[in-house]
Amino acid sequence: MNADLLEILVCPLCKGKLQYDREKQELICRGDRLAYPVRDGIPIMWEDQARVLEELPDKY
Repeated sequence: MNADLLEILVCPLCKGKLQYDREKQELICRGDRLAYPVRDGIPIMWEDQARVLEELPDKY
């Protein structure tokens, strides 16, 4: 994930900052507890494509 792109991307629901999980290829929104997939380097920022996070590991 390009660092410059990560700086300008926000959660489409709450407009909060996102964190990138390189291992899982996901953008994480702590506020909404959602993980948006990144496929072939492209963030998929649709709510219906996001995975609900039951628990947030400390790394987020």
